[in-house]
Amino acid sequence: MSDILTPAFIVSVLAAAIAAGTALLYACLGELITERAGILNLGIEGIMLMGALSGVAGCLWSGSAWVGAAAALAAGALMASIHAILTVGLRANQVVSGLALTIFGTGLSAFLGRNIVGVPPPESFRRLDVPGLAEIPVLGRILFQQSALVYISFA
Repeated sequence: MSDILTPAFIVSVLAAAIAAGTALLYACLGELITERAGILNLGIEGIMLMGALSGVAGCLWSGSAWVGAAAALAAGALMASIHAILTVGLRANQVVSGLALTIFGTGLSAFLGRNIVGVPPPESFRRLDVPGLAEIPVLGRILFQQSALVYISFA
């Protein structure tokens, strides 16, 4: 067991956790703004799934990870706008509309995404090393050798 938990392994896991958690950070920031505005958004999971599907489809279609990120952002904004129209404009129950968005996003992303499962993406975000800080023994690998989306989320 001690052969697995080497310092290099722990550093790699922490760096991967930061990279993987970036999508959740963006979703949590959006949810925080929604909650501060007084709206309960239970549809965040469906919004994230539609954004993920649109991001992968945009990346496969264009060959660019940045186009995929823009497609994910647009799909998330569209789904959030639907929730806003339902809850604010039409005064629908926030719980019902949020859960409907979750069910809709889960079902539609599973239906449309089955054709692209297993297709390797043509491009991913490259790791950007922060000069000077990336060479710090432990923290450099964890915090300063990440993609641009991670650095944007820090701001």
